[in-house]
Amino acid sequence: MLDLYKDLKPMTAASTYSNGDVPTVVVTDQIGSSLLCFLEHLIPIEDKDYALLTPVDTPVSLFLLKDGEDPELIETITSNEPILSVADVVLQEHDLTLIRSAVTLTVAGELEEPDFDELEDDENNDDDAETYELLVSFRVEDKEYGLYIPLDPFFIVAEIKDGQARLIEGGEFDRIQPVIENEIESREIIDNE
Repeated sequence: MLDLYKDLKPMTAASTYSNGDVPTVVVTDQIGSSLLCFLEHLIPIEDKDYALLTPVDTPVSLFLLKDGEDPELIETITSNEPILSVADVVLQEHDLTLIRSAVTLTVAGELEEPDFDELEDDENNDDDAETYELLVSFRVEDKEYGLYIPLDPFFIVAEIKDGQARLIEGGEFDRIQPVIENEIESREIIDNE
């Protein structure tokens, strides 16, 4: 996820393409997991095509909940983790489906739109803090967990080659991220003129 893009709003279908169709692409990570994404921007850099993508389904993060403490993000979780089986059952009660995809867990189904006015009142003016909204909570072996929806835009960078999208990670991501940010800022300035 690109934390530096948190103030950048995704383009709407109408603003991106006159016919209302937003292209989608399946991005794959190193272990072969995939994630269906909307193509927000295509950026040619150094004879390669990079894409700025947003997931089609809603990204979610898993947190461990402790009484009296801030929720603790669980950064690494395997797709066969027993916690996710319980999350599956809880989400099915709400007509939602948990998808174990590349980059992040996602949820498919109809979700209520968050009340942004209410969330703005709750924010503590920390520009670096990510904002999340609790989707569901559940207990597994005397521990409480929660699936949270990140409210900041969730962007993914991929290289597009021969019609395939490959997730950009690690050192390659660190090298290409500032170049992509500069290109996006340049495009926004031109669009606003």
